[in-house]
Amino acid sequence: TLDNLVSWKMVTPDAEWLEVKRINHNIGKIHEAEHIEFQVIHYEKDGKTQKGESKILSYKGAFFRKEGLGKDVTNKFLGGLPGIQKEGCDGLITSAEFILHTMPDKVRTVCLEFYGTDLHEAVPAIVEIKDAVDNNPNVLLSGLEHLDERYVKAVKYTPKGARGHLPKMVLIADIVGDKEEYVSAAASEVIKLANQRNAEGFVAVSPEARRLFWLDRAKTAAIAAHTNAFKINEDVVIPLHNLAAYSEGIETINIRQSILNKVRTVGAIIHCLQGDQPALRQVANYEESQENDTILQSKIDTAVSHLQTLQSLWDTILQNFNTPAIDCILLLSDTEQQCIQANDKLINLLLRRDVVISYRREVRERLSQIFVGATLKPLRENITKIHQKHRSSRLFVALHMHAGDGNVHSNIPVNSNDYEMMHEAERIVDEIMELAQNLDGVISGEHGIGLTKMQYLEPEITEAFASYKQEIDPNGHFNRGKLMPNSGLQNAYTPSLRLVEQEALLLENDELGKLNDDIKDCLRCGKCKPVCTTHIPRANLLYSPRNKILATGLSIEAFLYEEQTRRGISIRHFNEMNDVADHCTICHKCLNPCPVNIDFGDVSVRMRKLLKDRGHKKINLVTKASMMFLNTKDPTTIKLARKGMIEFGFRAQAFGHKAFKAMGLLSSKKIPSKTIGKAAIKEQIIEFVKKPLPSDIPTKTTRAMLGLEDSKIIPILRDPAKTDERSDAVFYFPGCGSERLFSQVGLAALAMLHEVGTTTVLPPGYLCCGYPQNAGGNTEQASQISTDNRVLFHRVAQALSYLKIKTVIVSCGTCMDQLLKYEFERIFPDCRLLDIHEYLMEKGVKMQGIEGQQYLYHEPCHTPMKQYNPIKVAESLVDNKVLLSDRCCGEAGTFAVSRPDISTQLRFRKEDELKKGIIELTGKDKAKKGNVKMLTSCPACQQGLARYRKSTGLDTDYIVVEIANNLLGKH
Repeated sequence: TLDNLVSWKMVTPDAEWLEVKRINHNIGKIHEAEHIEFQVIHYEKDGKTQKGESKILSYKGAFFRKEGLGKDVTNKFLGGLPGIQKEGCDGLITSAEFILHTMPDKVRTVCLEFYGTDLHEAVPAIVEIKDAVDNNPNVLLSGLEHLDERYVKAVKYTPKGARGHLPKMVLIADIVGDKEEYVSAAASEVIKLANQRNAEGFVAVSPEARRLFWLDRAKTAAIAAHTNAFKINEDVVIPLHNLAAYSEGIETINIRQSILNKVRTVGAIIHCLQGDQPALRQVANYEESQENDTILQSKIDTAVSHLQTLQSLWDTILQNFNTPAIDCILLLSDTEQQCIQANDKLINLLLRRDVVISYRREVRERLSQIFVGATLKPLRENITKIHQKHRSSRLFVALHMHAGDGNVHSNIPVNSNDYEMMHEAERIVDEIMELAQNLDGVISGEHGIGLTKMQYLEPEITEAFASYKQEIDPNGHFNRGKLMPNSGLQNAYTPSLRLVEQEALLLENDELGKLNDDIKDCLRCGKCKPVCTTHIPRANLLYSPRNKILATGLSIEAFLYEEQTRRGISIRHFNEMNDVADHCTICHKCLNPCPVNIDFGDVSVRMRKLLKDRGHKKINLVTKASMMFLNTKDPTTIKLARKGMIEFGFRAQAFGHKAFKAMGLLSSKKIPSKTIGKAAIKEQIIEFVKKPLPSDIPTKTTRAMLGLEDSKIIPILRDPAKTDERSDAVFYFPGCGSERLFSQVGLAALAMLHEVGTTTVLPPGYLCCGYPQNAGGNTEQASQISTDNRVLFHRVAQALSYLKIKTVIVSCGTCMDQLLKYEFERIFPDCRLLDIHEYLMEKGVKMQGIEGQQYLYHEPCHTPMKQYNPIKVAESLVDNKVLLSDRCCGEAGTFAVSRPDISTQLRFRKEDELKKGIIELTGKDKAKKGNVKMLTSCPACQQGLARYRKSTGLDTDYIVVEIANNLLGKH
């Protein structure tokens, strides 16, 4: 807002510069000021040499916002003040200076659930709460958000109250202050106010509980899930005292749309019943006869008569919304007549739900009774399909608002391939805008005007801005046509995933159809961006899941178009899809924040499979060699591969690092290069050697060290002195990384299991879980590996049934994710899957006597710790405080060798996080003499984190290796 904005600089359309400074900025809320002035200074293209005299712009504060509103961005010209409310049409703001206010330390989050049916009972609570907090000098209201009944359903809200049904409205508020007693008392006061309006209140104090309270508000985009993310999203600003009237007006629209939809549905059912019924002739034992036809016709006549009566009644109700209820008494039942209050109109009874128009009761149940029986099942199914089709096209307006300033988001989910529905939605938008203006509101708050709202602006506003635009940007360099008279949606385009879905079905293109199904519900809300490993704002803004879904949708459209036109699919489309699929580490972190549960990790796997099946998956030689190493089970082949790939390959990479550094080819620039499309071979090689691989890799696998490579033997390890028939028996699946590569991990895990008196069963021979193959798009191979392993494990379980194995242990997160699909509880009855560290914590294992050593913990993208909090596990085991280091290490299995250019971007951000952690623990940005150590629980991360040793001074080890070295002696 302008309240806190002191100055800003911007580039003008003629490539010159200007600076705007507020002359009097210590005045609080700008729209309440008597007088406000801005100084505008123009500069030459160098940005330094002043051009002409500065200009002073002078305004009254009330000029900036319509009185009584918390937001108002409808004044586009705004007296010619540059950059403000112009939506990018007069230049680019390059920097700005703000006044920042410190947030008080003490916070209470209050969740209020309103259960009354009368909007005039619930909505005024917004004003009462805001007034109560505003009038309390000891606290501030730092957030107040509202969800209406439709949003409560859309986000799958879990009530905190015990009434047994969903609330009609939810308010979430943050109350802040400098003292606990202040915020506690204010929260209690807010709840008392809400209690008087048929609401229940709940208070969250801890950060975890507060985050959960706000989580539902973050999922509001889910309102459009049933229309494949397509919605008309209009925000208006309403004076707080008129919010109840606005909500009532919107609900009136919703009731009308609901009844209209029911009337249309009933009409379609009548049309169906009055036509031929060919489906009935396909029923087994059907025999056509005059008697059967007469019986059926009698049922149809009864049903049609009932439906016509309903249709007439509901039409009459639609026409009499604003008629006094007492004049409509013949339309109401005896029970409904008793609900009439003085001065009630018919719409009041509908709003309070004293009168409910029910399709289920009046149509579905009645027709089910008329057309009962197995013979008439096809007819009942046709009626159900008609209802489903019409119900999917029912329009409604859902509200959520920034209740503290009256900015109301009015969302209308629409099927983008239903033109009649689209046009009807446009008419509803007209009603919404008229309603807002009639209630002394404005047609836009934070969302601006853009293309969709020009028609609702007053002519004097559009004309004033058009004159301003002609003066400062006559050639239309910035946002050509936007905010101009007659601009609108005529030339706008958005992909319709519903149409794509239909095209894929018509072409019987199964994989494209499935890929479209995976992404079609994306709401484009961007909740996935903060957690995405390949979305790195300082280096790469293009590859968040949201953007990749948009790109995937366009790729699918291109595929379908070229298949329909028989042009043959261009290799460019395959290259683009490879590019999108490559920018994913399959970490699945985007799933949790997604309101509609899209997992772009799974989408990437499907894309990779599609590309592989069509022969266009790009795989380099190093990746192929890595997959060969993981796929093989033969001990000799594994030994040779380790010798060539690991020992020689790692040394060659380290030598390449030294050589390229000496030649000055390893750029020291801060920001990594962009990664649009595949990088050139030279660049890929440079990025591959930029950070050296670890040199301290063991020379043998775990099995080779222990002499357990024979695939015909089931190894069982135990200490006879510490085990008896009551001792735990576990099945340990070490995985490729802990067994073949960083074999000290597998050895340490076995040593600690031996130490705590556990009988440990190993799989016979070298095995891979199948995850790497699945992540690469080789889903058939992954499935075959999983099936073969499960058959083998069943045989092991039968042979060793006397051991009563109840725990399966892993030491790798990707193995854990893949083994969760193995249904181990059916292999070893009632068993559980547990990470080695979780198991050792349960056994009470703790390190001893560590002084002067501090720890960071890197949680892998695929954390193997599913039962306990990983940080708490690490702290318990090392008996010391452990600090979490966020972000992906950049290795991600074979990702670092497949796309080293993208991996470099990930490492850029991870290195920042590592240095932040070291600074927090030591005050320095680099570890010295092992004073800080990095712990992890993933073999790939072990390799990836070792690459930061030179730049951060951090040594990296597995938690279990650190414990074994401490308790059992080095090595």
